[in-house]
This record gives sequence, structure tokens and C-alpha cells, in this order.
Amino acid sequence: MTSSRPTLRQFRKPMGCAALATLCGLMLSACTTAIPIRTSIEIDAPRPQVFAVLTDFAAYPEWNPYHVRVVGEAVEGADLEVRVKRPDGKVIDVPQVHVLRVEKDRALYWGGGISGIFKGEHRFDLEDLPGGGTLVRHEEDFEGLFIGFADLPPDVLAEGYRGVNRALKAYVEASAP
Repeated sequence: MTSSRPTLRQFRKPMGCAALATLCGLMLSACTTAIPIRTSIEIDAPRPQVFAVLTDFAAYPEWNPYHVRVVGEAVEGADLEVRVKRPDGKVIDVPQVHVLRVEKDRALYWGGGISGIFKGEHRFDLEDLPGGGTLVRHEEDFEGLFIGFADLPPDVLAEGYRGVNRALKAYVEASAP
């Protein structure tokens, strides 16, 4: 007597592929790493003045100890050449950087990479403070499967960003009217 019920052999191949795909997905999500860097500083100057300094890339070598060279325009979609000098002395030319967001007197974002694989997004967000000052939130998020293999020590990066913040504050406040 022949049964019309499927055999285990008929199910094994499709179930094996689905199980393998699920396992691979779980492994990738478990291996995906995120490195958040969060810093901020209060500057005794209005947002437009701070924003003008942040978007004047040609002047970065005058004041910025970390982003020692930024070439390009602060226009969404523009390509940037970025060279950083970390506090540990390492100098890095950051590949394939693009301006992601520019909101006049409020935000400047740049970054690049491929989501899920290796991506970084560098942000400066500006907020008004009572009394006319500006709060600068200077942050970056690195994420993706291969972030764990990159030379991105969070403590060194955060130290570098705090150095940018202090230098930005000194530069802006010294040029305040």
C-alpha cells in the first residue's frame, strides 16, 4: 500500500535550507557590533557662530586636533576627504566619507560604509542653552559585522572627540564678538 503522505526525506532538504538560513541570520545578528561614542560640551556662543566654525572645513587645521584635514563642502551628498590624528598618535585617512545631513545652525553629519557590514556616522548636533550659549552633542556610531575587526578603541576615540570639543570651545569663544 502506497501512502500519499510525504516522507521525511522529502522534508529534509527544504527544512535544512530554512534552518541553515535562520542559523546564519542569528549568527550575523549576534556578531554585529556597535560602538557608540557620546560626548558633549557647552560653548558660550550662539549656534550660528558654532555652526559656521564646524562647517568651515578649510579652517580645521587651525583648531581641530583630531580632524586634522577635512576637504570638501558641507553640502548633503558631498564627498569628503577626512584625515584624523588620534590621541594615541595614529593617523588615518578615513575612506569614502560623505556629508549625510546639514541643517543650518543645528546639525552636521558625515559618514560612510555599508549598513550591516561596516558603517560609521559622525554627528554634531547643536542646541540652544539658556543665556545664548550652545550645547554641542558630538557623537558617532559605528555598526556592522566587521566593526569588531577594526582598530576603533572607544576610549581613544572618545578622548579624541573630547579634545575636539575643548578646542572648538576655545576657538569659538576666542573669536566671539
